[in-house]
Amino acid sequence: MCYSLLKKIVFQLNPETAHGVTLRGLRLMHQLGLTRFFPKIKAAPREIMGLIFPNPIGLAAGLDKNGEYIDALAALGFGFIEVGTVTPKPQDGNPRPRLFRLLEQEALINRLGFNNKGCDALVENLKRTKYKGILGINIGKNKTTPLENAIEDYLTAYRAVVPYASYITVNISSPNTEGLRDLQHGELLRSLLCTLKQEQAQFMATQKKHVPLVVKIAPDLTESELQNIAEILLAEKVDGVIATNTTLSRVGVENSPYAKEAGGLSGKPLFEGSTQIVKQLKVLLQNRIPIIAVGGISTGQDANEKLAAGASLLQVYTGLIYQGPALIKHMASVIPAQE
Repeated sequence: MCYSLLKKIVFQLNPETAHGVTLRGLRLMHQLGLTRFFPKIKAAPREIMGLIFPNPIGLAAGLDKNGEYIDALAALGFGFIEVGTVTPKPQDGNPRPRLFRLLEQEALINRLGFNNKGCDALVENLKRTKYKGILGINIGKNKTTPLENAIEDYLTAYRAVVPYASYITVNISSPNTEGLRDLQHGELLRSLLCTLKQEQAQFMATQKKHVPLVVKIAPDLTESELQNIAEILLAEKVDGVIATNTTLSRVGVENSPYAKEAGGLSGKPLFEGSTQIVKQLKVLLQNRIPIIAVGGISTGQDANEKLAAGASLLQVYTGLIYQGPALIKHMASVIPAQE
């Protein structure tokens, strides 16, 4: 009831303004000690990628790009939090407006374009956080970096954040940075992952800490493209895969006044396509690489369908905006314990 009222008020603001207002409000509540009254989430530990997750429900990247609200977000009961996408250098992202609510479809279209304050700012925020849970850090390349130099950007970002990460996600699937999705294919993908796996091994050798490397892929892949990606992920011994990022498809939102806006679509209309990718990956990866499912989860039933499709962990973002923090508790209450 409380969130329903809050949503009516906040949704009067433009989406990007509402995003900032909500996060700052949550942080203020946490600073005042009010988040201790939030419902406690049932513990349902899962060991994935050598990490023990208190529950399988995580926050997807994009909500807290700069790691400014981690402690407050953790109070909502997530089993893990992913921040970013962060790039080596700060960048403003694409011109506004760049975020649109599709209320009837419970969806969003965004073309934010990796707007973030850069790795150095993120690291300073991570030094201040009191959060001791599982933290994923999502890294990308700067818009101005040519594709042929993309590996250097990912390597720079990786080295900056790896000391603070439980796992690192390589974002090569956002539709809002020109050419980025080309990194999902062939030699570009193989070279990128080979380089980062070498860096992972070097960090393990010097720091005695294994930081899993995860790759986030798009939902807009053909069967042959997905098969090629899976073969490379297996060959490079990637630790996990996130399926999926936002979609360029407008199926299910054709009648929205925002249907022709450029950008990635998230929320309920993404559910079926994203889940289909999870099902295909389960077969292609032969249970050798765990899948983190994200895309259109807005009910406990959605969560269980993703798990049944082959996911080991879940992430939410748009569903959280429309349903509120109660979604986390509801999901936790209906997800069966890990066998």
